Amino acid sequence: MNSYVLSFQEIDRHKLMAVGGKGANLGELSRIEGIRVPEGFCITTEAYKKIINETPELDSLLEQLSLLKAEDRQKISEISGMIRRVIEGIIISKDIEEEVLHYLARYGENNAYAVRSSATAEDLPTASFAGQQDTYLNIKGKDSILKHISMCWASLFTDRAVTYRIRNNFGHSKVYLSVIVQRMVFPQASGIMFTADPVTSNRRVSSIDASLGLGEALVSGLVNADIYKVREGRIVDKKVSTKKLAIYAIEEGGTEEREIETEHQNMQTLTDEQILQLERMGRTIESYFGNPQDIEWCLYENKFYIVQSRPITTLYPVSEVKDDKNHVYISFGHRQMMTEAMKPLGLTIFQEWMKRITGSEMPEMGGRLYMDISNELASPLMSKFYLKSLVTVDVLMQKALYNLMKRKDFVKNLYRGKTSKSGASMWLKWGIDTVKTYRRNDPEILRTLIAQNEAFIHSRELKFANLSGIELFDFILKDFEERKNTLFKGYGAVFSGAYASSWLNKNLQKWLGEKNVADVLAQSISNNVTSEMGLELLDVADVARQYPEVIEYFEQANDDTFFDDLMKLKGGKAVADSIKSYLKKYGMRCSAEIDITRTRWSEKPTILLPMILNNIKAFGPNAHSVKFEQGLQEARQKEQEILSRLEQMPGGKSKAKKTKKMISVLRNFAGYREYNKYSLVSYLWIIKQALLKEADNLVQKGVIREKEDIYYLTFWELWEAVKTNRLDYSLITKRKEEHEVFEKLTPPRVITSEGEVISGEYDTGNIPQGALAGVPVSSGIIEGRARVILRMEDADIEEGDILVTAYTDPSWTPVFTSIKGLVTEVGGMMTHGAVVAREYGLPAVVSVEDATKLIKDGQRIRINGTEGYVELL
Repeated sequence: MNSYVLSFQEIDRHKLMAVGGKGANLGELSRIEGIRVPEGFCITTEAYKKIINETPELDSLLEQLSLLKAEDRQKISEISGMIRRVIEGIIISKDIEEEVLHYLARYGENNAYAVRSSATAEDLPTASFAGQQDTYLNIKGKDSILKHISMCWASLFTDRAVTYRIRNNFGHSKVYLSVIVQRMVFPQASGIMFTADPVTSNRRVSSIDASLGLGEALVSGLVNADIYKVREGRIVDKKVSTKKLAIYAIEEGGTEEREIETEHQNMQTLTDEQILQLERMGRTIESYFGNPQDIEWCLYENKFYIVQSRPITTLYPVSEVKDDKNHVYISFGHRQMMTEAMKPLGLTIFQEWMKRITGSEMPEMGGRLYMDISNELASPLMSKFYLKSLVTVDVLMQKALYNLMKRKDFVKNLYRGKTSKSGASMWLKWGIDTVKTYRRNDPEILRTLIAQNEAFIHSRELKFANLSGIELFDFILKDFEERKNTLFKGYGAVFSGAYASSWLNKNLQKWLGEKNVADVLAQSISNNVTSEMGLELLDVADVARQYPEVIEYFEQANDDTFFDDLMKLKGGKAVADSIKSYLKKYGMRCSAEIDITRTRWSEKPTILLPMILNNIKAFGPNAHSVKFEQGLQEARQKEQEILSRLEQMPGGKSKAKKTKKMISVLRNFAGYREYNKYSLVSYLWIIKQALLKEADNLVQKGVIREKEDIYYLTFWELWEAVKTNRLDYSLITKRKEEHEVFEKLTPPRVITSEGEVISGEYDTGNIPQGALAGVPVSSGIIEGRARVILRMEDADIEEGDILVTAYTDPSWTPVFTSIKGLVTEVGGMMTHGAVVAREYGLPAVVSVEDATKLIKDGQRIRINGTEGYVELL
């Protein structure tokens, strides 16, 4: 016999390409002890390939289909329809037909069967593709079964299946179809079971949907199902729905709808005992496959049958714990304004760095870093302080944690780790440094700190240039401690500036009724390396604006030959020198810069060109000085106005004196908050260049194919590869595939060790109807055109535009010189976008959920940075 047909007993997960996702899963299910699976067989993809290859007219149709986009709905429908008609008209060859009939005879030619499609790109651990092909129930007779096999083959080209593949970048010619022929079970009840709650993602809660008759009524939305929630062998929730209809099989083949008798409409579909029995089966299947499952089941003669099981692909990955306690994780990316997936090298280097900072491990989930804050939340005193501090970082994260803390049973079982003595002494030292810095209030403190950091960076440039091999890796880990100590010296200045800002906002609102006054007072402060970076790009624009040939070249510059091309143009050398000077100071920066694998501006200077062009278009010459002076004058005028009003109040002289001191502290130290990250990123850039030299050596020795391959190795794996000059390259391939999956995930702000995603919400009572709620971080009201931009290099800004994006980090600062307002999906009072918006005097609202989806590019909006909302005009 040929390999056109395989029984379930002949199938396992290794036969995926022969029988598709559903078929492979049915083969595996049939092997699990205690799990009943209706018997059957699969017509393999070899049969599908044979009929396609023997039908030449399909080639041109598939070629036409491959050129279409998801938006070409009419053309997709037209060509897909033609392909289906061709396939349905093909006469199944004798050798395939004989094999099918052989297996039909084995299982009973006169029995009823379900004929189901099983594609090679479905029910995969990384992509579901569920429901894209057709299923036919209660099919009887060999002729009818053969006909429905052809119909299943054709269903690979339904409009929805074709569109789904286009959107998920699956080639039509690379997806093959197997057909499952499975003995029908005529159930009294059927449904779906998720071994992780599909609403909360909690891995310990199973969710069972149950309805009478066949599951088609449930899937098609004809009936509401009963929903049962089971946690660790205990039913924790039940919703019994009214069931007026059910779908049943009929004797002569096919199905029909039947009305349910009134007295049975509100009865529980499954008994409590059956619910618990089904949940145990679900856990058995989950354990066998090794991940949470979406399971189709049916109840026949009071016995459960499993007709399908597939992985749940929508769950966010969660770190495994080694104890039975509850753990709570918060997204480090939301704190750092970087929610994209990191590559393994950048991720593990930053984990090693943070281990020295916090004294604890940062788990990785879905390519992102998370912080385990269980110990902080377990302490009533510490949790109060910790939760309050999150208001400046991310309000939705804070609100999510407040929601979680209301669940007393969960909190009672929180993990309690040992409180770090070094961590406590570190906070004590910072507290003492803050008091000293505040009292001294001398700008010379910052000049000394910056000089020390620059000296450290220069020494490391020299040191790393002379290190290689194992010596390099060993030094990196040892040097992290030294780098930490240098950075920590500046925290007294950082906290002094933050304290002054908080004090001014709190007291001036109480005394004068003004909100967020520190926003204006902090404009054009000194020593803010990030805002200076934005203003200094205006100077580059001033050089470039003098040379029309250069401006024209910027519109279509070549990445590989950028500086060489410039040198051939009139004024090109002056512009190249200006850009190189800028890169010497800021070239280590980029979006999501804590991941050293991300492309730096020095590696691809053309990233800056859209912003330089925006600056030329939006501003006249000398805009740097003009903007800085304008902000400085506004801050000084505001200071004089506030002090004058305070002096006229009862006890005003004392209030004015305190306020004057606080304004001085704010302007002396608030800018330094940005310097620590700038200095750290400078240090990571030196490490990256040293590691890339090692990568070049590995390429020359044939260990890797291109130097960027090292980005997909952990720090330790790269160390081992350099040490041994050996590497299994399949690891690189696997990691690249994983990273592609991780990039598509949306990281939750808060997730528990049970996999439950915890959400927060705003009180929208005080905002206009229809407005989008957020956090006010830079006061003022502005109207303008929304520019929804997800990548900084795509920024095409005109004067008066409002930037709408997922988040901003320091690399976005040059865009801020051209915009009039800011809206982000992530952030808080002290995150990057808020700090720079305040200094530039831009109204800003952050933590606006789904802002980039709800606000359309080009739409006119009004943002209220004082109250915290966005109106769609």
